[in-house]
Amino acid sequence: MSGVIVTNPPKAHAKDVEALAGYGVATVSEAMGRTGLLGPGIRPVQQGVRAVGTAVTVLGWPGDNLMIHAAVEQCGEGDILVVTTTSPCTDGLFGELFATALQRRGVRGVVINTGIRDTQELRNMGFAAWSRAVSAQGTVKATGGSVNVPVAIDGQVIRPGDVILADDDGVVVVPRERARATAEAAEAREAKEARTRTAFLDGELGLDRYGLRETLERLGVEYKSYEEYTAYAADQGERS
Repeated sequence: MSGVIVTNPPKAHAKDVEALAGYGVATVSEAMGRTGLLGPGIRPVQQGVRAVGTAVTVLGWPGDNLMIHAAVEQCGEGDILVVTTTSPCTDGLFGELFATALQRRGVRGVVINTGIRDTQELRNMGFAAWSRAVSAQGTVKATGGSVNVPVAIDGQVIRPGDVILADDDGVVVVPRERARATAEAAEAREAKEARTRTAFLDGELGLDRYGLRETLERLGVEYKSYEEYTAYAADQGERS
């Protein structure tokens, strides 16, 4: 496979990236109309960590991490490395040495659609990582690929410079052109949830706050006392 290394792609504005850092993955996805989520197979190797940054993308070959080496040169302060391969792979393409080089350049983490290794070392050094698998299986450096081109993970297209937000719940991608609007929508959603949280603490039920009693009625869901229900169930049993 041939490839290309694209230098200096456009990126989301730093202030918009930092604005998104204040919100969780679930909130940001909801703010975009429940879009942008990578699948649940991409999981963190640590807990209690949120990372946000601009994507530097890698498209490589299964079992081959050559293009990650090429991508390190293209990474800088505030980036998150995003790696996928041309077909499924669970080999450990990324580990402590890559993290050391990236941390030196100010990279905030990695999202990799393959295996990762040296997970204890990554936690010890505070380098955030999300991966498809954990595997000690090593790799080669023999096949060309691409850096800073659009890639797809779990049906989500990630372009260089898009915003990547990752936490314990997973990973979401925000198109760079939508970063500011998404941050504003996330702020509005957080404010709404804060009002709802206060209402719940005061004893209000979601059934009433969201008007769900009418929904239950429309769907034909009935309330019955235990006595009514057991009599109904016994009657239905006799008829079956």
